[in-house]
Amino acid sequence: MLFYQPMEGYRFNSDSLFLYDFASNFSPKGSLLDVGCGVGVIGLLLARDFPLSLTMVEKQAKMADFAKKNIRVNDIRATLVQKDFLDISEKETGVFDFIVSNPPFYHENVMQSSDSHIHACRYNTHLPIESFCKKSASLLKPRGHFIFCYDASQLPQIAAALKEAKLRMENIRFVHSKISRPAKLVMVQARKDSRAQTKVWPPLISFDGDVQSDEVEAIYQKARTHTIKCQI
Repeated sequence: MLFYQPMEGYRFNSDSLFLYDFASNFSPKGSLLDVGCGVGVIGLLLARDFPLSLTMVEKQAKMADFAKKNIRVNDIRATLVQKDFLDISEKETGVFDFIVSNPPFYHENVMQSSDSHIHACRYNTHLPIESFCKKSASLLKPRGHFIFCYDASQLPQIAAALKEAKLRMENIRFVHSKISRPAKLVMVQARKDSRAQTKVWPPLISFDGDVQSDEVEAIYQKARTHTIKCQI
């Protein structure tokens, strides 16, 4: 798939491709909402591979314009809502079988970018985890799936926010840059109206020495993304 991305500022990275691969394990079907879609990579890849009715939400006009272009060039049917996720209503979008998101997840105590565009894409002051989970729960159908990635060091906050939103964490997978290093990312699948116990998957290791691991290479091959940096 071809994805147009901005020349400068935030662009999708391996986190989004790892999340696409993780979400694929749940064979999504029916209606899917991609929250904070950016240029649209996660939702469009899933809609390419699975029978989905796709809706995407993006509040930044710059990224929404790229998402619209990527919808057109890849000839995938999708509805784009340019609005803050916390401000949308069920009347506008309906409710969903699946919600996926690579949200802004860096906390306020890390060094922050002065670029307003990058800041909105990276830092969870723009979408606090508690509000993120509560709003997602309100837009899920019964037994609906909520799949997202987040800063691994904030797992206690994730668990608390999901519990408060009455979502059960069913599956989690940690991502490590190397097997000897702490996890930087966690991918989570939670579900509405679930009583399942949590399964912790084997870790995803990005690099084997100085080269990409076989699993990561397989994810990139499955995604088959090609990017063009441009201004639109």
